[in-house]
Parts: sequence; structure tokens; C-alpha cells
Amino acid sequence: MKTLELLPPSETMYRALLNRDPSFEGIFFVAVRTTGIFCRPTCSAKKPAQENVDFFATTSEALESGYRPCLRCNPMDSDKRPPKLIERLRAEVERAPGGRLTDKELAAIAIDPSTARRQFKRHYGMTFQAYHRARRMGLALSQVRKGGRVDEARNGSGFESESGFREAFTKLFGDPPTATKARAVLFAERIETPLGAMIAVADDEGLRLVEFVDRRATERELSILRKRLRTNVVPGEHRHLEAVRSQLADYFSGKNLEFDIPLAPIGSEFQLRAWKILRSIPIGETRSYSWMAKRLGHENARRAVGRANGTNMICIVIPCHRVIRADGTLCGYGGGLWRKKWLLDHEQRWKAK
Repeated sequence: MKTLELLPPSETMYRALLNRDPSFEGIFFVAVRTTGIFCRPTCSAKKPAQENVDFFATTSEALESGYRPCLRCNPMDSDKRPPKLIERLRAEVERAPGGRLTDKELAAIAIDPSTARRQFKRHYGMTFQAYHRARRMGLALSQVRKGGRVDEARNGSGFESESGFREAFTKLFGDPPTATKARAVLFAERIETPLGAMIAVADDEGLRLVEFVDRRATERELSILRKRLRTNVVPGEHRHLEAVRSQLADYFSGKNLEFDIPLAPIGSEFQLRAWKILRSIPIGETRSYSWMAKRLGHENARRAVGRANGTNMICIVIPCHRVIRADGTLCGYGGGLWRKKWLLDHEQRWKAK
């Protein structure tokens, strides 16, 4: 299993960018805040000022931060030119990056959905839906801080109209940005981790959600939070978000794998009990679904336990990854089994020290 490497120092990357150093191809990607575009380090475009750039280890991280690929250096593409179908799919996304392209809509423009999925996955290593979702999430998350002005949020977001940006924001978070200033809201922040970008959501009650951005269920879970709490989610700062960002950094570095953050999960009585039991599983150890069912007083409720774990919105902090099959095999992790294995291996290495 491959894990992300740490990026070189910013000064080193910026110098490589100025020199168009080909030895840094594949090591990092550079994004320009003033244009909303990300490039290869060897791109021939005019070089931006250092204070206007962000560096990323992968194209997925750049997408999830709200940037779109440069048409000049094509950072999403390998050395060979992408198939025409893929170029057309990306063009369709950029016409409305905050929307969705259903199979029916693809068919209406003479694109076979199954062929599109296969070719996109083969060329980029990510599904077409994941690419579009990353664009949608990134645009909304990166542009608005604490209900700022809509016109400022829209600039560089890839939307030609204010109404287009408002519509995309509303689909993801609820009311448009200007409406959020008049009410108590949930605050969201994007957090970088070695396993990919995550989104954390909190309010004064505590942490409500921590999920990987590329999860298909993330947008649905944001919608559940909005409806259950009758409020909206906006990108912004909060003390609980600062705490989880710091503690996640300690967790992934191996400095400290324990979390001490007020939690405020939303769920049924059964779900809340199940999640409380999850937090009792020691670091570096695993338990079975049968074990959880017995602790809950329902020995035959393994499937219900699995469903409760699957609806946990505060991953890692509420460690549903520590539950495996009775035979020791891995199963059932929304973030992907590769992430589950990484987390368990990481915790066991820490315990062995």
C-alpha cells in the first residue's frame, strides 16, 4: 500500500517552479490562488508571486481545495494525451463544476455512462463521480470563510455567475453564504492528512463530523446534520476545529494517538450507545461485531452493529476502523479498506513502541 510522501520545503518547490525543473515532475503540483488553476512544476505559464501559490502532493488534493486543472500543462494527464472522451467529460464538468452529471444527462449528450466510468478510472485512477465531487466540494469549502461576501467567494471559483455559485453552495451546505450570517451555524474546515483531505464540522456543543472528502456519503451526511440540527454549514473557524486539526496531526505523526475533544454526534439511542462502545476499544487493538453486539445486549444484532458503525460521522476519533470480522479479516469501512488497514497498522506500530 502506497502512502503519501511529505512535500519538499516550500522554498525548494518555489525555486523548482521558477526554474521549471523537470526533476520535480510528479513530486508536487502548484496552484495559483488568483486564477484558481493548478499546474505541473514545469508549466510554461507566467510564474505567480510566492504568496499566491499553494503546493499539493497529488492532483486530488488540488481538486478538493477548489482548483481546476491548467489547460496548458494538463496536470491531470500522464505523458500521453488523454482520450477524447475524457477531455470532453472534463469540459462538461467545467461548464457547471458545482452541479452533477447523471447517467441520463451523459446519455443525452451521446456519452455512454459505463464507458465514461471505465475510461476515467483507467486514465486517472479515480472515478468520474469522485472527480466531479472533489470539484464541487472544493469550490464550496475553499471560497467562503464565515459567511463572507458572495462576490469575493465566487472570484476564482470557476463560476461565471453569482447565481451559479449560490446554487452550488446551497446544494452542499444549505442557505447561500449571505444568509448564514444571521443565524447560529455549524463551522466546517478542510484538514490535510496523509490519507487524503478530510472535512471536520463543529459547533459549540462539540465535534459533529470528521470524514474523508472523497467519500460518497460525505455530502449526504452534511445534509443530515443540516436537517437534524435545523441549521447550515459554513466554512469557518472554531476552537473545536482547531483542536481536531492539531490532534489529527499528532495522531498521524505518531506523537499522540489519543483524542480529547468534546463530541456531539447525531444519531439514534442505539447508534449513540454503539459509538460509545467504539471509543472503549483500546488503541492498537481490534474487536469483532459479535463482541459489540454482546456489549449492546443483543447477541444477534451483528448487522445492526455494522449499520451503526457505517453511519458513524466522526471517523478516527470514534474508531469504527477497530472493528473487524471474528476471523480477523477486514470489512466494512466507508473510507476504503486500504485506509482501514493503514490506520490499524499505524496504531499497532505505535503500541509496539
